[in-house]
Amino acid sequence: MLDFIYYPVSWILWFWHRVFGFAFGADNGLTWALAVVFLVFTLRLVLYKPFVKQVRTTKQMQELQPQIKELQKKYKNDRQKMAVEMQKLQKENGFNPLMGCLPILAQVPVFLGLFHVLRSFNRTGHGIGQLGMTPEQNANTANYVFSATDVQSFLAARIFGAPISAWITIPTPQLQAFADYGGVPTKLSIALVAIPLMVIAGVATHFNARASVARQTPEAAANPQAAMMNKLALWVFPLGVLVGGPFLPIAILLYWVSNNIWTYGQQHLVFGRMAKEEEAKKQAKLEQRAQNAPKPGAKPVNVKKKQTPAGAADTAQDEDGAVASTNGTAKPAKQSAGPRRPAGQKRPGNRGRANQKRKR
Repeated sequence: MLDFIYYPVSWILWFWHRVFGFAFGADNGLTWALAVVFLVFTLRLVLYKPFVKQVRTTKQMQELQPQIKELQKKYKNDRQKMAVEMQKLQKENGFNPLMGCLPILAQVPVFLGLFHVLRSFNRTGHGIGQLGMTPEQNANTANYVFSATDVQSFLAARIFGAPISAWITIPTPQLQAFADYGGVPTKLSIALVAIPLMVIAGVATHFNARASVARQTPEAAANPQAAMMNKLALWVFPLGVLVGGPFLPIAILLYWVSNNIWTYGQQHLVFGRMAKEEEAKKQAKLEQRAQNAPKPGAKPVNVKKKQTPAGAADTAQDEDGAVASTNGTAKPAKQSAGPRRPAGQKRPGNRGRANQKRKR
């Protein structure tokens, strides 16, 4: 039913197995482990641009948080109007919430596909995805794009004595599938490889979540839903790896570890570039402001000063008291009633009193 997922995953895994098989040998456990790791890297490389879009979307959502809260408060009694205004706000700012979930959603089918393909190398069990084959039937039956020879090569592959398709809680009868290809492994040898990988995967998941939470704005972190998701990412998800690890094949644990390593490095790369972009924008604004500022010693121009109406004559009085107009003609200045007083001299306070007494 999900062959459209299983076959692409098988092809990528098959390709990297061929590549590393030239260097280390087709039956080497390191060859199959690196094939799984580079399957992860291939997927994450394809999803690089959506991941960048996810980061920008998350940051944009944090920046729009005050406006979103304002809309929620304003239309708390009208859900329909609130939804319309939310869509309008998202459209105006080019915000697409789906882009924030795309990288995670794209990884889920690949994880399930890899889990199924790896378990299908050993189909001697019973249950979902198992066919109840005998060890001989299993070793001589192809697994999607892998031939029967590839299946036997996978069964023979070991990492520190543990098959990479085995898990800690694997039923004992299913271990018989490895009998003719390197011997039946012990659960202790499987646990000695799986447990360190479980711990590394859990710790890596925690630190990736911590790095993401540290980059959140205080407003976003204060949101109740965001706070709950932060707690899940910081503690519940890493704990889930430790609890579910005994039920996961070693190859899936390798997938988890390599996926977290890629995520950690990619986050630092993307956030570092975004920080440089913001710094460049700030520098551009400062340079523009410096260009618009008056030069040292120059009189600043008041752009808000009221402009002289069009057609009106701009006049200015010269030193001789004449008024010059913009049309080139000079108008005589209004003559004073008496001689001018020296500059700074005060007007006498009893001016006109003597003349008033004479009239009386």
